[in-house]
Formats: sequence, C-alpha cells, structure tokens
Amino acid sequence: MPKAIVVREVGGPEKLAWEDVPAPSPGPGQAVVRHTAIGLNFIDVYNRTGLYKLPLPFVPGQEGAGVVEAVGEGVTDVAPGQRVAYMGATGAYAEVRAIAAERLVPLPAGIEDRVAAAIMLKGMTAEYLLRRCAPVKAGDTILYHAAAGGVGLLACQWARHLGARVIGTAGGPEKVKLALAHGCEHVIDYDAVDAKGVVARVKELTGGAGVPLVFDSVGARTFQMSLDSLRPRGMLVSFGNASGPVPPFDPLILGGPRSLYFTRPSTAAYQSTRAELLASAAALFDVVASGAVKVNVNQTYALRDVATAHRDLEARRTTGSTVLLP
Repeated sequence: MPKAIVVREVGGPEKLAWEDVPAPSPGPGQAVVRHTAIGLNFIDVYNRTGLYKLPLPFVPGQEGAGVVEAVGEGVTDVAPGQRVAYMGATGAYAEVRAIAAERLVPLPAGIEDRVAAAIMLKGMTAEYLLRRCAPVKAGDTILYHAAAGGVGLLACQWARHLGARVIGTAGGPEKVKLALAHGCEHVIDYDAVDAKGVVARVKELTGGAGVPLVFDSVGARTFQMSLDSLRPRGMLVSFGNASGPVPPFDPLILGGPRSLYFTRPSTAAYQSTRAELLASAAALFDVVASGAVKVNVNQTYALRDVATAHRDLEARRTTGSTVLLP
C-alpha cells in the first residue's frame, strides 16, 4: 500500500503520522499523480495546528510535482506519463494521490521537479501579490517582511526585476545576508532593533516619506510597524501569520490624514479559474527560466520525516524553500 502523512488530531508536529493509505484511483475529472517532490509551506503548519481548520482526518500539504499515472473520465488537460505540478490542493503529503486534473499545470522541460515543488505555491503567491493584488511599478520603494523566507526570496527578486527598490526585514545576520543577495537593496534585522527602530530606518531610507506598499506574512509581530512604515494612501498587504494572527483592530486606525489601505488576499482568490492558474504559472516559469528569479532549495527531508521539517520551519531554522522527498 502507498504511504501518506495523516493528521487525525490537530496539535504539534508529533500529530503527523506516517501511515498506509488506500491506493487511489481517478474519478471523473481526476488524475492520479505519483509525487517526485512535495513543497513545505507555513500553511501546512496552520492546518496541522488547527489555525486554518480542515475536516479530520486529513493529509496535509498544498503543492507537489510528479508524473501522471492515470486519468479519469473526461480528462483532456493532462495525460499519463506527463510531468505536472500543482498548488493549493490539500493532500500533497503522500507518495501518490488523486487530484482534480484542472488543478494540474504541465511542467516545461526547463523546470525540474524539485524546483517546481518548491515554487508553485510560493512563486505563484509572489506573482499575484506583485503583479495583480498590489501591482509593483518601476521606481516604487517597497517594504517586504520575512525577506529571507520561502516566498520572500522569490518575491524580492521579482520585485527588483520589476524595477522596484526593495527594503527587506529578516531575523539575524545570516538571513540579512541572504536577503541582500536576493533582490533587497537594504535589509533591517528585526532581531537587532525594536519595532520603532524598524520604522525609523524605513523613514530614513525614504527621506521621511514612508513606503507605498508593505508586504507582510509575519502577522502579529509586524502589523503595527507595517502600518507605521506606510506613506499617506499606502497599502498594507497582509498575507500570513508566521508570528500569530493579527489581532482585531479598529478600522479608524487606517483613517485620518494618511487614509491607509489594508487587504488580506488569498491564493485561491487569485487563481480561481484554470485560465488564471495557467497564466500565473506561465509568468512564474518565465522569470525562473530567464534567471531573473533564482530558486533556492536549501533543505530537503524525507517525507516520513516531515515532523522534523515542521519543527525546523517553526523555529526559523530554514531559509529559502524546503522540499519533501517521497
């Protein structure tokens, strides 16, 4: 029987159980994919802990790459033997799975499987953030929190490619160095200064004006410093909770003379149709293939050892992208 990671009770990494599961067969509109690589993302932690609730039991994981083994009735988008990747479909922590074929993206020859598994969710998140949610323009100065994280390393390079000046934040000298090598012009170590120090440095780098855009996946820890770093009519794009969710706030804090904007986007909303999915993936593959965005698969773990991967991710011991190998 094939193996998968199953969560039967939410909680810590010890809840990730390596179990036998039934061999899948494709239903109408589905394909069976044998994974060659699986991506690790913070949303997997949110699902495991119950912050983002899923019906129990469930197989975690949102992205993967592999080969189509079989297709069900009515499937024309992919064929057996084809290399594919996907994102945003829970159930990736498995050796083999059935999945809606419309969620699969054929992989071009220039994108190898581990890279695909590392970039589908993180890279397509960067795509919609920078190109559609809050379009970054040449000449913009932006603030990007967690610039040495999985999404951050891709997004900061992409923003630089679009002509933006990128101010990043990161925790510790090693992550600061990494972010500087991947698109950031300046990086503020938020382990070395407090929130007021971060804001003061942003204001210093922008001549006192602040930035028009802040991209924030950290959440509770950085929320107020993000708002304080914005210029009038600036936008805070909050898309993650690495330090915990943003607490409830009074919308009046956005008003007054600065009239700030706040948005909480989701990947599902920006890849809701197959046309959007394919266009987003094509844009991502283009910037990776051109070398404008370099992919760092800095850690690999055996799928059965995913509990260790989760512990390392939560303890901020990982950088760039992490891939699980079935």
